[in-house]
Amino acid sequence: QVQLVESGGGLVQAGGSLRLSCAASGRAFSSYAMYWFRQAPGKEREFVARVNWGGGSTYYADSVKGRFTISRDNAKNTVYLQMNGLKPEDTAVYHCAADRVYGLRNPDALDAWGQGTLVTVSS
Repeated sequence: QVQLVESGGGLVQAGGSLRLSCAASGRAFSSYAMYWFRQAPGKEREFVARVNWGGGSTYYADSVKGRFTISRDNAKNTVYLQMNGLKPEDTAVYHCAADRVYGLRNPDALDAWGQGTLVTVSS
């Protein structure tokens, strides 16, 4: 099973940018579709974006479409989330997750989760 570690979170002003990384260890990273979720304080976990095994197909939540870009580098066993035009409502702990299935998924059914990285957007 793959193990995931996120990095790249921090404090940024509204309108700024951050790039999150999720490094995977273990075998066969390219056989996993990758997901980003976030959870804001006092709110439920929310889907952000997903990318398929080869990186050729992506899907975004409406709330981030046009501002965030998910990508992956299978040679580096890493998935990225480029976040531009950040808003205070983007403040959350961001988690990456992996699953062998690509598509609409129950988050509780995904194969692996990282511990998360905190993104704080100030107004």
